[in-house]
Amino acid sequence: MVTEKRKIWGWAQPLIIGVVLAFIIRSFIIIPIVVEGASMNATLLDQDRMIVNKMDKPERFDIIVFHATNTEDYIKRVIGLPGDKVEYKNDTLYINGKAYAEPYLDKQKESVIGALTPNFTLEDTPVKQLTVPDGELFVMGDNRRYSKDSRQIGSIPIDMVVGTTNIVYWPVKEMKIIKK
Repeated sequence: MVTEKRKIWGWAQPLIIGVVLAFIIRSFIIIPIVVEGASMNATLLDQDRMIVNKMDKPERFDIIVFHATNTEDYIKRVIGLPGDKVEYKNDTLYINGKAYAEPYLDKQKESVIGALTPNFTLEDTPVKQLTVPDGELFVMGDNRRYSKDSRQIGSIPIDMVVGTTNIVYWPVKEMKIIKK
């Protein structure tokens, strides 16, 4: 009888440890997500599966996942940090008056007629300020013509950010690490 309990405990211990570790990892470190929609094309495709790092602090040009509503998460690219003045002129991004290259948009810019990103300033968006508010981020999808992002929904409170992501693990033939 005692040896039978030891056998059961011998099997139960690794199982319990595994469940606890999985809970800790998923709650505090990384989670899997599925990209839904075309707002990040051509960088990310609909149904790509990615790993979200919940421990990273978002930086400019990181791809983040955030709670857009109580039931829906969005995946977008960080463009403006708190205090940044963000504007687009002649299909060029300006942050605090300095022009920034966006190499992740090069492929799309070759295939569109006219500007990929229409001109705007933060005052033209729901932010309605000169700069990104403290504690918030200005985010945009890479598929600029078809993305619902901060230009329509306003800046994103940093505390709504789930984490950063740059690893596509599925489909296998599309597996990659995305660079800024």
